[in-house]
Amino acid sequence: MTDIQGFVARDKHRKEIIVAVRGSASLVDVILDAQALLVPLVSPGIKATSGARVHAGFLAAWDSVAMQVLATVHLEKKLHPDFSIVTTGHSLGGSIALLAALSLKGSFPVTEVRTYSYGSPRTGNREFAKFVNDSFGLSAHRVVHGNDGVPTMIPSALGYTHHGVEYWQHSSPASHSTTVQCDPSGEDPKCSISVPSRGVNVAHTNYFGILVSTPFCL
Repeated sequence: MTDIQGFVARDKHRKEIIVAVRGSASLVDVILDAQALLVPLVSPGIKATSGARVHAGFLAAWDSVAMQVLATVHLEKKLHPDFSIVTTGHSLGGSIALLAALSLKGSFPVTEVRTYSYGSPRTGNREFAKFVNDSFGLSAHRVVHGNDGVPTMIPSALGYTHHGVEYWQHSSPASHSTTVQCDPSGEDPKCSISVPSRGVNVAHTNYFGILVSTPFCL
């Protein structure tokens, strides 16, 4: 019903189990994006701190596939117990990947879990961001390309706060010299939030020279 799509992959060379989630690509996805009410974080494997609230639509999207993903990863971990777990996604997929990482970390507490998002919107409130930062430290990576407006489309005035760590690729082409590691708190005023949000724009569609979505997709 939520039209969430993605896959679980196994990388034998890097010894990783990878959960990748697609961003918005349908009307159903857009409806989920619009459900910006902050709700309690209740999801398989997650024991959230008191007061942690997340985007209702993003949580519904993750919960619709959570048990299937957890079951698949559980099978892979039985076959490859020494593999780490990585979640990743662009835009809406990045927020779902973050929630997936929290569920997976709670379900596999002795396994290294890392998460990487690209052009992801704010996902929850300040307590949620602190919960993410406390849970992952520097292993929750959030990449923003130039003036991509999606990461700041959901305003902080609604109670939302980004988690860290943001990596801002402030100008093109993508390189070490054009990318900065921002303050790990998640809302560094010297990084992407210094640029007024323009919503879904060209910068949102292209990361590291790769076309990752159309201008109409979150």
